Amino acid sequence: MRLFSMYSWVRQRYQFSLRGRRFLEAPWAGGMVLLVSVAVAMFLANCPLTADLYSRFLEIDLALVIKGSTGMIDWMFPRGMTIETFINDVLMVVFFFLVGLEIKREIVCGQLSSMRKAILPVLAALGGMVAPALIYLAFNGGTVAAGGWGIPTATDIAFAIGILSIFNDKVPVSLKIFLTALAVADDLGAILVIAFFYGGQINLLLLSLAMLILVGIYFLNRAGEVRMMFYLVPAVIVWGLFYYSGIHSTLAGVVMAMFIPMKPRYNKVYFSRKLEVYSRALLRAKSDGGDFPNEEQRHYMRMISSLTNNSVGMSYRLEDALAPYVTFLIMPIFAFANAGVRIESLEYFRIFHVSPEAGAIGMGVFFGLLVGKPLGIFLVSWLAVKFRIASMPEGASWKMLLAVACLGGIGFTMSIFVDTLAFSGAEIVDRGKIAILLGSFASALLGSLLILVFSRKNGKA
Repeated sequence: MRLFSMYSWVRQRYQFSLRGRRFLEAPWAGGMVLLVSVAVAMFLANCPLTADLYSRFLEIDLALVIKGSTGMIDWMFPRGMTIETFINDVLMVVFFFLVGLEIKREIVCGQLSSMRKAILPVLAALGGMVAPALIYLAFNGGTVAAGGWGIPTATDIAFAIGILSIFNDKVPVSLKIFLTALAVADDLGAILVIAFFYGGQINLLLLSLAMLILVGIYFLNRAGEVRMMFYLVPAVIVWGLFYYSGIHSTLAGVVMAMFIPMKPRYNKVYFSRKLEVYSRALLRAKSDGGDFPNEEQRHYMRMISSLTNNSVGMSYRLEDALAPYVTFLIMPIFAFANAGVRIESLEYFRIFHVSPEAGAIGMGVFFGLLVGKPLGIFLVSWLAVKFRIASMPEGASWKMLLAVACLGGIGFTMSIFVDTLAFSGAEIVDRGKIAILLGSFASALLGSLLILVFSRKNGKA
């Protein structure tokens, strides 16, 4: 009986672990975790018992401080950093680093690797950035909120791909590839917008030092250096220089990602030869009393593991290693710190509300995401195909492309990030966040409904 209960316990633990792995591997899992983080942040920010604690927690100072004998602070690094700025300026560097690795992979060997593959999603991404910016400026041009035109131009790849995966059998594979490539191109566009329009006053000396280090890393890459420490240590220094130079520090992550080598340390011939040598040695190693693996065998296993690891390019290894942490840790933490908008009154939800301080930021962001994004993506795609600049995704219809384009209006992570950079006033920032949440939710709902309607008409329901 005791043996049976132990077996049941082990089986339950194994099944729970298996379900956990399946959840983590599901394409919609990241979006689900983000939604939970948003809900928790909104609850904590608006619950009378936790609202002050939530805001005070995010404002806690984080710095290494050295005090002299008089008690005065002699040295502090970094200055002015709180938990909220640590999340936005440090943790998000890792997010942008991963985005940079993904962009580089797509440009080198993915959907953006050739003009024929890249032309339609790149043009569609461009249209999906220009149209919402114009709609936003139509509502806010000439007001204090005009600088927020970049907010509705971004697409959240985690949410968009996650929702698309729910309709796995209703959407052609070519449109899934199209949306993925579009989101990557859109991320690149958002990065350029942040770099050129949302930086601070530039310190040319610090920026020059950062560029000098990047030039050195470039020549290391060209010389064939593939050891990770020669890239990650300078990356931290470049981040610090960017942080104080006036260019947003998260861009250090993207820039460094471009210099990470994709070429593996060992080629195929070397890998095959050494694997055969280590495998033979492992099989020849004797086990005492059936003890496997013993010390000698573990040595050869470590050699095989190191050989395998170094036969994959550093860029791919870092991307695989960082992806789960970014998806299930960094992005939820970012959402937790930035989506907790304190709702002082129901006016925050009035999209059509116009105020002298905030202008029509709600309307600009909401309609920019819900109308501007799909309109820009669809119209530019239609023009590109009509004038034979690009070809229609295989097996796709214009109706289904419109439905998928609506999912491009899910801004969320990138839009909230740009919102925090565009404005300094707390009320304007919060109104922008509410409009982002409502616009992203409306875009997700509209895209999902259109996919269901158009798939039924095509007999795919």
